[in-house]
Amino acid sequence: MERAPLPEDGLAVVVKRDCPTCELVEPVLERLSAEGDGLAVFSQDDPDFPAAVPGVIDDTELEHSFRLDIETVPTLVRFEDGRETGRIVGWNREEWRGLTSIPDLGEDLAAFRPGCGSLSVAPGAAERLRARFGDTGLEARRVALEPHADSVEACFDRGWTDGLPVVPPTPERIIRMLAGTSRAPDAIVGAVPPDYAECTVEKVAINAVLAGCRPEYMPVLLAALEAALDPDFTLHGILCSTCFTAPLIIVNGPIARRIGMNSGLNVLGQGNRANATIGRALNLIVHNVGGGRPGGIDRSTFGAPSKYTFCFAEDESDEEWEPLSVSRGLPRGTDAVTLFQGEGVQGIMDQASRTPEELTASLAACLLAVCHPKICEWAHAVLLLSPEHYAIYREAGWGRARITEALLEATTRPLGEVARGAGGLAEGVPDSETRRHVPKFPPGGLLLARAGGAAGLYSAILAGWPGGRAWRHSHPITREIET
Repeated sequence: MERAPLPEDGLAVVVKRDCPTCELVEPVLERLSAEGDGLAVFSQDDPDFPAAVPGVIDDTELEHSFRLDIETVPTLVRFEDGRETGRIVGWNREEWRGLTSIPDLGEDLAAFRPGCGSLSVAPGAAERLRARFGDTGLEARRVALEPHADSVEACFDRGWTDGLPVVPPTPERIIRMLAGTSRAPDAIVGAVPPDYAECTVEKVAINAVLAGCRPEYMPVLLAALEAALDPDFTLHGILCSTCFTAPLIIVNGPIARRIGMNSGLNVLGQGNRANATIGRALNLIVHNVGGGRPGGIDRSTFGAPSKYTFCFAEDESDEEWEPLSVSRGLPRGTDAVTLFQGEGVQGIMDQASRTPEELTASLAACLLAVCHPKICEWAHAVLLLSPEHYAIYREAGWGRARITEALLEATTRPLGEVARGAGGLAEGVPDSETRRHVPKFPPGGLLLARAGGAAGLYSAILAGWPGGRAWRHSHPITREIET
């Protein structure tokens, strides 16, 4: 259908039948059409409405409503020399008289009636209309599908998925996702390994759509990507490693609650959209933008479920606890992400310890298994304290610093226990080691966080990437989230 032009001079009004105020002003529109200086009537839902006005323009595609930026019907607009010079929303008798210069217009009608919502601002309509009729600002290459093609299968065919179905990234969905950030779509976030392809905010949004994110997750995802691209995080090394590793995102601050992230029951499991899709989107960016694909540069011997998604929020409900982000230098209450080179989950079950000393010894015994009981200073680890285990420390007055110090001391062992060959195990600390006692973790290598359900005397270890002894080249990264 060819679009009817807007009037160069005169009046235009946008109406819909399903609006009591539009029905109310039908006699006014009939009079303006008959004796005014020209009236173009655009009908959103019924080209035969209003029946008393000849030449009603079919706007069921809503193009005119979009171009006129209509939010409420009826809206009366005056044009002079092709420019808008006046606008009235809803029915206001005195204002309509002033704009039309007809002093007795609508004499028999009520003095004022509010209008109804325009169909062009119905849920989802704004993005659809912008994608169809406006300037989207999107620069990504469009892929045309055959009529009636299955768009989900098309994503599988093109290798855009992680093995699970994705949400097809239509222009409407990308526009809606970009509304979650104030950053320009063409702004470059960084170069994503292994191909080191430049990743724009638009490409982040595309992969966020694929992953199933909501727009309000975009600030967290952008901060996570920036942290992952920090050279000290060594994302390329994680990708090409034969180990199990994938980026782990830990979120702190009010934003976690605001976007509905899970820090409690089943925190590392399924069921929470934000946890699941933010981590998934980061991995899809590496997959689709950076080219980090299994069997290619991704040489993981086994892989891990974390390569789909690994993301959660820390439990900050206890004001006495120092959140992870605060321990890493940010003010309390700051929205932040910490990126960690994580593997899987090693569960700890201790239902007997009742003192902090007993629990520390128990947790330390389990932490020694990271990588291998005799491998020292090769990997970081995150220890997730459940509410019930943390309560043992809290009741004794132990905070983050004291718990960490005690665990590091308990995981430092005599050289004779961890040297190669000791205990009949070939693995161990190299023969060149001269220290009498060897710590399990490098400096700053043990991170603590609180999370999990209130019931169950369990905690969890999230082992890190064994990237090299003394961890000279790879570190967890903490970034403030820009909202």
